[in-house]
Amino acid sequence: MLTKLIDEDIKYIGSQLQPHWIYKNFKMQGDAIVAFIGECEVKLTEMVDIEDVINNEPIYSKSMLSFITEQFNINLVEGVFRQRLLICIIKELLEKRGIFVVRKGDDLMIDGRKLSVSIATKSATSILIHTGLNIDSEGAPVKASGLTSELGITDIKEFAIEVMEAYAEELKDIELASTKVRGV
Repeated sequence: MLTKLIDEDIKYIGSQLQPHWIYKNFKMQGDAIVAFIGECEVKLTEMVDIEDVINNEPIYSKSMLSFITEQFNINLVEGVFRQRLLICIIKELLEKRGIFVVRKGDDLMIDGRKLSVSIATKSATSILIHTGLNIDSEGAPVKASGLTSELGITDIKEFAIEVMEAYAEELKDIELASTKVRGV
């Protein structure tokens, strides 16, 4: 899996969750994950999560660390497993920093406040996952927590790289583990 931290600020509006967005914009062909920082504003018209649309719950964050991954040759259920794996890796890395995190499905919570948003979906050619972590929770439409504003994490880019590398390594290790067993 290819990984890349994007240095420029990108406002996540939901339209980035499309097939080959990573390839077209960053020339990374194949399974890849990118991270970037920027405002997040996903209006109901761009929502992939139908439950959020029904509940009239748009997404907003003044500053968010976003991860987008595109992965090929897997189905949607495996894509959701991989989404949850990414969430668990983020939880583990936060806990290594002494931060207590509760995971509820694909949500990460700090003292009952949402730290994350995440969705996995299927395109005609791939599985797409967006996971976002609030950096600054001010102005969020729900009770939210932020990496910097509440948790004191200031090395956001280093944290992003650590997450992506751990995720890529875990997927590589899973694939390798599947090649070392004898069929029965």
